Amino acid sequence: MFDVLFIGSGQGAWNGAIPMSQAGLKVAVVEAGLFGGVCSNRGCNAKITLDKPVELVRNIEQLQGRGFDSVPAINWPDLMAHKHEVIGRLAASNEQKLVKAGVQVIKGHAILTAANTVTVGDTEYTAEKIVLVLGQLPHQLDIPGQAYLHDSTDFMALTQMPQQITIIGAGYVGMEFASIANAAGAKVNVVLRGHQPLHEFYQPYVDRLVVDLRERGVKFFYDQQVESVTETDAGLLLRGANQFALESDYIVDATGREPHLTDSGLENLAIATNQNGIEVDDHLQTNVPGIYATGDVVDKTQPKITPVAAFESQYLAQLFTGQTTAPIDYPSIATTVFTSPRISQVGISPTIAAQSPDQYTVETFEYAADWFHQVQNETTGSLTLVFDQDHILVGAVEFSNEAVDTINGLLEIIELRLTHDQVQRFIYTFPSTQHSYFRKV
Repeated sequence: MFDVLFIGSGQGAWNGAIPMSQAGLKVAVVEAGLFGGVCSNRGCNAKITLDKPVELVRNIEQLQGRGFDSVPAINWPDLMAHKHEVIGRLAASNEQKLVKAGVQVIKGHAILTAANTVTVGDTEYTAEKIVLVLGQLPHQLDIPGQAYLHDSTDFMALTQMPQQITIIGAGYVGMEFASIANAAGAKVNVVLRGHQPLHEFYQPYVDRLVVDLRERGVKFFYDQQVESVTETDAGLLLRGANQFALESDYIVDATGREPHLTDSGLENLAIATNQNGIEVDDHLQTNVPGIYATGDVVDKTQPKITPVAAFESQYLAQLFTGQTTAPIDYPSIATTVFTSPRISQVGISPTIAAQSPDQYTVETFEYAADWFHQVQNETTGSLTLVFDQDHILVGAVEFSNEAVDTINGLLEIIELRLTHDQVQRFIYTFPSTQHSYFRKV
């Protein structure tokens, strides 16, 4: 009998399981695969490891004739070996963090059999509270030739970069992989069902990103729905409506991710779900008392990203240990697409603000005129800020190499609703990204 049992060991589990155990609760985490979930082992960490050389190469490209006279080529096999070196140790490390904190680790596939009972293999475990941390799975196109399609896990384990790669989809995964594969020397095609890449991001900056990728040789095919894939002597052939045809050596299905709602016994308890995930209340509890859910499997309006899952898990730790009884209160959440350049944003979008000019003021600053960005010859970057009627910063979005650092710094100003005078009290390191933007706030 446990006080709390987590099904899944991702960010929505161990960030709460460890403080719960340290507070005296008897906690267990059940995991059928690698400890740490997708992000640690097959997602964010692997992606950013593969992206780092891309970022460096882009910076060197900008400084051609300004300190560099050649651009290094990315050695994909070496980079992949480095990725395995970095990522390979994380699962064991995540497991040991749980063990050292006193959390009982249970290996195997968990199935809910009653409101407080989970079966793992031939063993039953009971808990006062159960937390579902089931995550998401890659969406799979159901078309003839589906077996020729690869998902994100496959791409991030490629031993050799294909000469020509086609990516179906232009969300986070599709656009980030397009950026990486292009920098690694592949000819890249991006096929979109619609006409709006990265629809959750500020579109003027998305348009600039697309222009940048096109100039680097990436081809975009809009309003195309792939209907079949066949193998030919030349490789793989994608076909779609209106005589659409495209040859490729390798195809990535990046058409999205969907909540993992099968194989865990949710139907045994009639846990409420929909196409967006498990339905929860403002305390992250499902319709079945004592059963909660965190992370990407939850049906919610907040972004389904790692830091949000961690925040939810930490909230449950406070809830279960009696530190709070209040509903979860999400703070400002920054989101980033890790292309080169990046697009990062937080708070109220300039697009939304422009619809209410009596309530908001939108200001844009082009970095071509900023000396700090001229140092690395970054001429395409731009920052857009949204202010309310009291000139308090309520939103920001940036397109640049340093977008993550900028938005992370501005997030604090937005969340704390700092005034211009308060921000001017900060004496940042000079030169720095923060010193570059703080006078604009």
